[in-house]
Amino acid sequence: MISSGTNALASSIVLVCRQRMADTATVSRREFIRELNATLPEALDEMTRGGVNSPVAPVDLSQAIIGPGMAIFSQYTAVLEADGTPMTVRTALQLINRFLTEDDFDHDTQFCLYWFDQHGWATGKYGEADVLARAKGTSVAGLAEAGVVASGKGDLRLLKWTELPHDWRPETDTRTPVWEALHQLIRALNQDGESAAGALLASMPTRAEPIRTLGYRLYTLCDRKGWAEEARAYNELITAWSAIEQAADEVGIVGSQAQLDI
Repeated sequence: MISSGTNALASSIVLVCRQRMADTATVSRREFIRELNATLPEALDEMTRGGVNSPVAPVDLSQAIIGPGMAIFSQYTAVLEADGTPMTVRTALQLINRFLTEDDFDHDTQFCLYWFDQHGWATGKYGEADVLARAKGTSVAGLAEAGVVASGKGDLRLLKWTELPHDWRPETDTRTPVWEALHQLIRALNQDGESAAGALLASMPTRAEPIRTLGYRLYTLCDRKGWAEEARAYNELITAWSAIEQAADEVGIVGSQAQLDI
């Protein structure tokens, strides 16, 4: 009765503060992000388990995820940026909240990520895809032009990495979503090895960080859903990332982000 007709909260969120030990360590930004990627999927699963009866309502997830994220951040004396300065709380919160958003990816990749979450590699209805594409700021025709979907007879599906063209070159592709770049890199790694994957990465250095981020995102998604076969491809890319980067450096990568080690 108290909440009737008012803007009452759907969930009640409690923050618990504990005193930090005086001899805690410092970690790098990379290590902090790695811990977020390892911890937040499980925390998010706990919060959303139960559908409409989930412990945390969807509207409150962006606030609730702060808890487990800041638990990681605050257990250290400092999280150090690449230049050695301590990470600010504002930056930490941005990194935590990015886990729930897709805005850091292009529109085509946002569509693919959501569609994969719902359908995996299975076929879905064209009408559903059309509505989703419009909501993500793209179109089914644009996705087909980008080479990431196949559609026909009222159906649509994502193309697997095994179906992507072997002669693809990012410098001549006029529409290259991060989704396509990631799966082309997986194709090159599996079919031709680390050197070929490195050469491909060298030709798209500005996409290195988004590719690696998307790879992590898809691995954790597949792991949560129990898709072992799908998860393996992303795990292999993540595991081989340092070698791929080294191969890219040997080719002569320009404008690469040197701190992408796994």
